[in-house]
Amino acid sequence: MSLNIEALSRTATEARGLCMDAVQASQSGHLGLPLGCAEIGAVLYGHALKYNPDKPRWIGRDYFVLSAGHGSMFLYAWLHMSGYDLPMSEIKRFRQLHSKTPGHPEFCEAPGVECTTGPLGQGVANAVGIAVAMKMAAARFNTAEHRIFDQHCICLAGDGCMQEGVASEGSAFAGHFGLDNLILIYDSNAVTLDAPATATQSEDTGARFKAYGFDVQEINGQDMQAFLDALNNAKENNNGKPKLIVAHTLIGKGIPEVAGTYKAHGEAGAKFVDAGRKGLGLPDEHYFVSKETYDYFAGHKKKLLAEYDRWEKTYDEWRKKNPEQAKLLDAAIDRKVDVDLLSKIPEFPKDSKLATRKAGSEALQPIASAMPFLISGSADLHGSTLNYIKDGGDFTRNTPAGRNIHFGIREHGMCAIMNGISYHGIFRASGATFMVFTDYCRASIRLAALSKLPNVYIFTHDSIGVGEDGPTHEPVETVSSVRVMPHIDVIRPADPEETAGAFAAAMERIDGPTLIALTRQVVPILNDIDVKLRREGAARGGYIAKKETGKLGLIIMSCGSELQHALAAAKELGDGVRVVSMPCFERFKRQPEKYREEVLPNSCRKRVAIEAGITETWYQFVGLDGKVIGLHRFGLSAPGAEVMKEFGIDAKHVVDVAKSLS
Repeated sequence: MSLNIEALSRTATEARGLCMDAVQASQSGHLGLPLGCAEIGAVLYGHALKYNPDKPRWIGRDYFVLSAGHGSMFLYAWLHMSGYDLPMSEIKRFRQLHSKTPGHPEFCEAPGVECTTGPLGQGVANAVGIAVAMKMAAARFNTAEHRIFDQHCICLAGDGCMQEGVASEGSAFAGHFGLDNLILIYDSNAVTLDAPATATQSEDTGARFKAYGFDVQEINGQDMQAFLDALNNAKENNNGKPKLIVAHTLIGKGIPEVAGTYKAHGEAGAKFVDAGRKGLGLPDEHYFVSKETYDYFAGHKKKLLAEYDRWEKTYDEWRKKNPEQAKLLDAAIDRKVDVDLLSKIPEFPKDSKLATRKAGSEALQPIASAMPFLISGSADLHGSTLNYIKDGGDFTRNTPAGRNIHFGIREHGMCAIMNGISYHGIFRASGATFMVFTDYCRASIRLAALSKLPNVYIFTHDSIGVGEDGPTHEPVETVSSVRVMPHIDVIRPADPEETAGAFAAAMERIDGPTLIALTRQVVPILNDIDVKLRREGAARGGYIAKKETGKLGLIIMSCGSELQHALAAAKELGDGVRVVSMPCFERFKRQPEKYREEVLPNSCRKRVAIEAGITETWYQFVGLDGKVIGLHRFGLSAPGAEVMKEFGIDAKHVVDVAKSLS
């Protein structure tokens, strides 16, 4: 079907008007991309994208990701005009308190927003993750008779996105794994926030992406027919290569005073909006969308719904012929975990001598059997993180149904791609690296927490117990630094049974991410504590590991590999000592107040905590009267046990500190 150039040109002009009015009213925002890419938006939402505004999460849709999230009004304008439940009242509340149109698009705030974007480059790697999940879904569910997953992920990115390392990591991954369902549109307007792009870049971006393994096309991004031709070519060419469309645009088009300059990037053009609107031929009425434009999109919606109805017929037939697969798909979409995961994990032998990373590997296997849509990846460390799903196969361009993803040495890219897999909405994403490399992943982990994605991070080598690798690999501050991040659970189990509880708890949580911090070194299995108590205690975040036999006079708290020292010290200190295991602060704080008081009664103010890391996060439980044993320096290179002893992370030090309390 040919483009209706006249109608789409009008919609592009009116989209520019909406952006101008919203940015002018809020005196905040970014005019550049929404004005420069209006023709691209018109073709996407007015002609080429496959979507259903009445069912924004339709599993058969094309996904559109705005990686250049500062241009959020681009997305909001097109979602409004194309019929999503985003009324004009929300456009008028752009960047205002509790609006559905915040300054950068946020997942679940407005229908049709596929990802939380803003930190540049994230959306590119998110789109890669979505494309991965699309490949997996097609491989798992499509049949020779019924093709229910046949879609593309289209991502719009700018110069800033393309300069960020995370976008490069994601793009290199996409090229290697042949994600030909990924279409990346590069809004090449030759401008960054501070200056012309030539001030900071001189590369041939197209050549770089060809080297990654992309097909590359170069067009005038404001020529709608040229863009549609390039987009159709990208969609139809299933040649095992992701696609890059380099779209040259005029940033800030419609406001001559700033167009083509770095001043168009922000809100500097807002003071010229009235003249700009007049120059575009818009009426004096602000937030103007013509009846003709609404009528155009109403007509386009009928075509979209007809396409949806055809898909739904195929889908219904597929469900009838594949009832078990349909049941699995429903459960995956709802993120249901109907089985008792803990019951699937055998108890560990009483004489076990395991690192918690090894215990995690053993817990993962029955969990993976019970959760067929759990995906496990590693940043080139499966042999150390031990999170490979046995018999799960590898995800490759030829085996997209594989459950193990080799991300390569791309920690940040891994976590951003995991976010994309989660945004897609069918598969559960888990990934692994060493704990210290959380710092490489932090921006992506933060966005997972912000977006409440149920990712599971299986991060090993969790403390100075790493030993010989030295301070570069000893994460003395890292566990606590993630604890202070909102809406993420950090679980640091003490032994194999707590590890089993940690894995089950992480998989059962669907309203946010969980990081499991695991040891490289062997830890003792804590047989003095009941198995059920250890497993369920890990899920509750904190529990009484050793109850006092006399009058309570001291509470010792710990987690991870240091819990053994707390228990050993308690034996020496007498019958009035309680030991509390605190593997997850966040989970413990979500417990009812009555339970928390039972575990940590306010009446006992004599408290000691020990952890092989910085101490600050423990004071919320220890209080001003207690003491925390930890360290405020980087580690050392030596055998792990020697490093622990050097820093006083042992039972003797716990005893000495406890005796020093008045």
